[in-house]
Amino acid sequence: MDPMEGYRPTARRRSVLRRKEMPLWQELPLLLVVAFCLAVLIRTFLVQAFYIPSGSMQKTLELKDRVLVNKVVYDMRDPLRGEIVVFRGTDNWAPETTEPASNTFGAKLGRTIGDLVGVSRPGERDFIKRVIGLPGDKVACCDDQGRITVNGVAIDEAYIADGFNSDLSQPPIAGQCTSRKFAEITVPAGQMFVMGDHRKVSQDARCQGPVPIQNVIGRAFVIVWPSDRFKSLDVPPVWKQFAEDHPTAAAGPPVPQPRQDPEVAGSIVPLLLSAALSARSGMSFVTRRRRLRA
Repeated sequence: MDPMEGYRPTARRRSVLRRKEMPLWQELPLLLVVAFCLAVLIRTFLVQAFYIPSGSMQKTLELKDRVLVNKVVYDMRDPLRGEIVVFRGTDNWAPETTEPASNTFGAKLGRTIGDLVGVSRPGERDFIKRVIGLPGDKVACCDDQGRITVNGVAIDEAYIADGFNSDLSQPPIAGQCTSRKFAEITVPAGQMFVMGDHRKVSQDARCQGPVPIQNVIGRAFVIVWPSDRFKSLDVPPVWKQFAEDHPTAAAGPPVPQPRQDPEVAGSIVPLLLSAALSARSGMSFVTRRRRLRA
């Protein structure tokens, strides 16, 4: 006698069998939704792509470059001098000049979707600059060779071309960054002093003031587009040497960063991946666990 004769699968088993027979055209929308949710989670918690809308970081970053920004690194430590960071400017920071944006429905929809997945242009209050001074540092310009000084030490910024440096002969003007000169400033606790690499056009901490460290969105660590400009954005050797020679130059305790917990993303992403794999294979979570235990 056939042992399977008269066997009737349970409702759950019948449901699993039906899912196994689901055609791809039905599964594809679910997979697209899962992929979109993953992109949103990654953009929110882990890594985000930023579009460079101005020339304030030339020649390190050119107009229309796209960089990836690590959004969790500063949950574990504070920024370091020489790093390139994306941050939200304070009320003192005037928006930088950007390319005009189209207001057609398609363009607005594209920007909305792009912002959700992290590939749109930054907002008017989002800036990208290089960290020059940390809490307690004394930053000034210039020495007899036109270099900025940090805690009395002149910095040879090889990444700044002569044609991209601001005018040394022009006197400082309040509220403008047209002059290379500025009076010594002691960076307040919990803040950082940032500057653009193109000192002629960059509106930065020289005239707009330091920025709270808690406003940092993340660290730009690689140029990903255009492909012929692909490269990592490492800390320049001069800043690494400065850190080695002056490990305790900056004063002040670390400032807590009120950010969203990245562990939330770490717990949700595996669930979404499991859901996508489950839909494709036609197995429920319960069935998969039973099969693994067997």
